[in-house]
Parts: sequence; structure tokens; C-alpha cells
Amino acid sequence: MAAENGTDVIDLLLAQHGQIKNALESVRTSTGADKQRVFDDLVRLLAVHEAAEEEVVHPAARMHKVADEIVDSRLHEEDEAKHVLSELAGLGVDHAEFDAKFREFAEKVVEHAELEEKEEFGQLLVHASPQERVRLASVVRFAEALAPTRPHPGFGESAAANLLVGPPLAVFDRIRDALRDWRRQSGDA
Repeated sequence: MAAENGTDVIDLLLAQHGQIKNALESVRTSTGADKQRVFDDLVRLLAVHEAAEEEVVHPAARMHKVADEIVDSRLHEEDEAKHVLSELAGLGVDHAEFDAKFREFAEKVVEHAELEEKEEFGQLLVHASPQERVRLASVVRFAEALAPTRPHPGFGESAAANLLVGPPLAVFDRIRDALRDWRRQSGDA
């Protein structure tokens, strides 16, 4: 799938789906401070990945003959995931309900990724040229660089909403992340 002059967007997204699945398993099997650290990493990974998909991948899928109801279903799932991820972050990894809620969440995330791979990525592979898929990978990386690092379920799942509120939220999130990491390293967390 890789094109001559760069990474194909499908390869990029499949690799990210693999990272997400590994991160889900790490949260499930970790304990204590490690569990909080890997959960925080997962939150960041999912928030950035989903924002880029909402801004770039889903609009490209619509443009390349993926049915609106399929894209709308993936967007709805992503919005639901933001709410659950935000709820899980609010509970904290030590909460008695965290593991059961997280297990359900993880199953839905994996199902969502598999549906994207089957219903959207295949159509992009067929209808978008290798050069366009390489350009899309570059745009996805750029969108990820400006994406919030936490879920913000109140702001919708559209590309327009992400483009409007995403960059200011990303700055705020990255400052919060830096402070959290500094506190951990200083032993204050």
C-alpha cells in the first residue's frame, strides 16, 4: 500500500489502530501508577487520532463514495467514545467501576476500528489514488499536531467543529499535560 514518496494514509491509520489496541490491553493489564500513566497515554492517543479522522479521513471517505450512513455511524460512535472516555477519566483508574466500564469501552473501540477498516479504508484504497493517499497521510499528521489531547464531547464530531475549537483546546490540553507530567516527575502527583 505504501506509495513511492511517503506513507499511505491507510498504512498510517492501520498502524495507529494497532497502537490503540496495544494501549487498550496495557491499560487492562496494568496496575497502580503505571495504569494511570498508560491510561493517560491512551486518552491522548485516542483524542488526537479521532480528531484527525473527523477532520480528514471521514470527509475523504465521503468524497470517495462511502455512504453517508456509514460515515455518520462512525462519527456517532466516536462521539459516544468521547463521552465514555471523559467519564472514565473522571472516575480515575482506581475507582471500583473503572475496570468494568473500561472493558466495555475497549470492546467498542476495537469494533469501531474494525468497521472503519472494513467500510471506509477499503473504499479509500479503491477510489483514492496512491498519491492522494500519501497526501492524506500528511494532512492527517498535520491535523494530529493541532488536535486536542483529551476528549471534548461537548464540541461535536464534525470537521468544522474540530477546526474551529480544536486548536485552542489543543493548546490548553498540552499545557495541562505538561503540568501533569512535570508534577509526576517532581513527585507531586
